[in-house]
Amino acid sequence: MSKIFVGIDTGGTFTDLVAADLDSGHYHYHKVPTTTGDPARGILEGIAEVLDQNQLPRQDVAFLVLGTTLATNAVLEGKWAATGVITTAGFRDVLELARQRRPYYFNLDIPKPMPPAARDCRLEVTERVAQDGAVVTPLVEDDVRRAVEVLKAKKVEAVAICFMHAYANADHEERARALVKSLWPEIYLCTSNEVLGEFREFERFSTAAVNASLMPIMDRYMERFEAGVKALGVRDTPRVMQSNGGAVSPGAVRKMPVNTFFSGPAGGVIGSVGLSRQLKAPNLITFDMGGTSTDVCLIRDGEPAKKSERQMGGFPVRTRTLDIHTIGAGGGSIAWIDAGGLLKVGPQSAGAYPGPAAYGRGGTKATVTDANVVLGRLSPKSLLGGRMAMHPEKARAAIDELAKSLGVDAIKAAAGVIEIINVNMMGAVRVISVEQGEDPRDFTLVAFGGAGPLHAADVARNMGMKRVLVPPRPGLLSAIGLLHADVRGDFSLTRLLRAEAKNLKAFNAGFADLKKRGAEWLRGEGKNEGERKAQFDWFVDLRYFCQNFELIMPLTQERLSAPSLARLTAAFHKRHKAFYGYDMPAQPVEIVNLRLVVTAARKAPAAAKASGKGQLKQMVMDRRRVWFADTGFVATPVYQRELLPVNWRASGPAIIEQMDATTVVPPKARVHNDAVGYLHLTLGDAKAVKK
Repeated sequence: MSKIFVGIDTGGTFTDLVAADLDSGHYHYHKVPTTTGDPARGILEGIAEVLDQNQLPRQDVAFLVLGTTLATNAVLEGKWAATGVITTAGFRDVLELARQRRPYYFNLDIPKPMPPAARDCRLEVTERVAQDGAVVTPLVEDDVRRAVEVLKAKKVEAVAICFMHAYANADHEERARALVKSLWPEIYLCTSNEVLGEFREFERFSTAAVNASLMPIMDRYMERFEAGVKALGVRDTPRVMQSNGGAVSPGAVRKMPVNTFFSGPAGGVIGSVGLSRQLKAPNLITFDMGGTSTDVCLIRDGEPAKKSERQMGGFPVRTRTLDIHTIGAGGGSIAWIDAGGLLKVGPQSAGAYPGPAAYGRGGTKATVTDANVVLGRLSPKSLLGGRMAMHPEKARAAIDELAKSLGVDAIKAAAGVIEIINVNMMGAVRVISVEQGEDPRDFTLVAFGGAGPLHAADVARNMGMKRVLVPPRPGLLSAIGLLHADVRGDFSLTRLLRAEAKNLKAFNAGFADLKKRGAEWLRGEGKNEGERKAQFDWFVDLRYFCQNFELIMPLTQERLSAPSLARLTAAFHKRHKAFYGYDMPAQPVEIVNLRLVVTAARKAPAAAKASGKGQLKQMVMDRRRVWFADTGFVATPVYQRELLPVNWRASGPAIIEQMDATTVVPPKARVHNDAVGYLHLTLGDAKAVKK
């Protein structure tokens, strides 16, 4: 019996699917339009199509993993469920008081973000725990009962229980949880301690409230997805990609939906880590441009950058994630004119429906895709290997309307759209490179997503980067990367104590607690085909006394001793100097948080091999006039990527088309198709980056 692995990446415009036969090494690719009204329906239809069209038995699916942006979109669009918060007396306004920071100090017109729970749905109860876990005021259970009655009347769907210093003593939160659940069994419920067992009340309250607000949405989505997969005849439990780069069961997602932020883009980063190892290219910047957004991430020495906090909808969400920076720039981004008459592009997107005008689905507003069609960069005939007809006359009509409003001709308007979207994406690359002290010229830009290879050469050249790498299936790399995801869970708790031998007992008790939680979580996840014995990796957050930020340091074992504690603090001094240019050996060091990462690695399918059977006469499909910034329109050969021979080389200009993406090779650039099917673009006229 063959073992089939299936990866699904749901984007704003298309849903990408990859089915890999683990034994034969054959890959099967498929794209379907995203059904934005009911994403689960499009996913299930796509799974059935990719399996049935390639005669792959459904019962042979041994691993199926989904990447989704549903939680991200719900927060960004404010479409979360009606949510209530039960909190300590005097702290109902923590979500609005926040840190007293404004996103723009000199702009007083920026509205404050709306909390997931309205103020009249944030109710106080009598209780208080000190920072050391001591009970100052016992929990008054009648207050909890009254809060439940009020929230029932408000018709909230979810509740977060957020008590002061619950990270140090969660007893009051757990008692309140039990009481709420007994009085209101059907309510979606979480506590701040289970969501984020760390200090800093605003961040913990915010993360818990956002998590609660997403629980009804993700539960319904996961229910349809899981039941649909089972109805298709897939036996094993499906998995869902998390923002930390690991995959978990739908049950884990129901409890902790905040862990799925950037779920889809994480697949592309994991896929890029795989190609980094395969090609021995350790330093990469991933450039994932889809229909509605562009995601970028920096990979140094084969390891993607990570962070512990993200801003979502204006609120901090503390959960371990890949450091992916996202902007609203994609093929469907709409071009518009502001009040001052200036051309803007995005972040609004035409999405899958009505989509760009060129798709012929009713869209009439000019988009980046329409500009690419008018400039000859994108095929005017069809996409998706001929399955999707294009309508160049509708793209031209949309651009003409934009040009008329700007008072310029259509070509200048289309060129302006391309230039603006490229500048926007350059800004995203700067955030994860220049602004983090990294020189982008030391990195290779990995272009993927349906629109990434269309724009990568322009973005790289203007950033001073000389190398662009285009994977064999760029439009499907995120889905392919999902197949390489291990099962992973991250756990943490606060132990805010000095790194001294007298506190070893407290530290080691915390590690024991984390180990118990990790083992229980692992048992609840079950086991899929090919998963290996789980690995437990330990970390601690350290800082100098009175410092307000921490560095995460790895540990070689789960228990600390006096000698290992001394080695840990010495390593912290060294890393602090490397990161910030100074250290303070005489200053006391604190251990702030203890962390555990549980990983169950799996055997992933081997990379697909290039056929290498192309002939020059077969490769050139067409010649068409293509616009480039330095030359204007140039007669340009159009190649079919699947027919390119191994070690084929050419000079730009060139257009290379395939089912899932189009690669633009500008004039003066060189392109090489290597032995495993990767396109290497060398940009001879890269500009110097401005720091």
